[in-house]
Amino acid sequence: MKILLTNDDGVVSQGIQIISRILAEKGWLSAVVAPDRERSGMGHAITVDRPLRVRPLDPGMFAPGVSAYSCDGTPTDCVAIGLDALFPGADFVVSGINQGPNLSDDVTYSGTVGAAMEGLVMGRQAVAVSLASASRDRFKHNTTAALAATIVLEHVKENPLPENVLLNINVPNELMKNIKGFKITKMGHRKYVDKIACLKDPHGNDTYWIAGRVDDTREQGSDVTAVSDGYVSVTPVRMDMTDYAMLDEMRSQGLGEKFSEMLNVAS
Repeated sequence: MKILLTNDDGVVSQGIQIISRILAEKGWLSAVVAPDRERSGMGHAITVDRPLRVRPLDPGMFAPGVSAYSCDGTPTDCVAIGLDALFPGADFVVSGINQGPNLSDDVTYSGTVGAAMEGLVMGRQAVAVSLASASRDRFKHNTTAALAATIVLEHVKENPLPENVLLNINVPNELMKNIKGFKITKMGHRKYVDKIACLKDPHGNDTYWIAGRVDDTREQGSDVTAVSDGYVSVTPVRMDMTDYAMLDEMRSQGLGEKFSEMLNVAS
């Protein structure tokens, strides 16, 4: 297993520092390419309107013998450059450890999951790892998340993932001894109450802060419920978002032909 490690919290994040040491101890870590600053909420965004700068990091910032770089782009940029230009021999992408959960619908916003998706796009296997911590938490148990991730990776090493499927791992912010176990889960549903806050700038103009309070739906078998109950959640996520049941229904209704007829009439 030759892992390219990245994240969306930046190269100095505690999460990436801790998991890099554990992956290096196992001999799995080949290289690190991560954003030079916080890039949370970037999703699968890629930079196309300017050139990107990649800088080597000082030896010793990560494990000995592991090449590490910072990039001034998005997490997806880091993976694309890492796999295509810097370390084409890497066969696996690990993205994390994110400082905060990436559960349910939030995976579409997540730069952590977006980076793992880019690994799939480029033909590699990938996992995203997040610690379900909150900003108010005094301690962030990143070592727990790193150890949980290696347990999953040990399995994947011997049992490769299907094509175009990544694993989204979310770990409760607890000591390892307090983790109740692992659950294989589906994506749940997460809503935000008061998502938009209207504020005034010093000149009296309206500004808007996107945040809100989480209002999770507890659903049996979901990632949200598993983490809330003290379990590590492992969710297989597909890149192909096609609704095949709806696809078959629309085809059976002959909608392609009907829309074509409407186009002919309109033209």
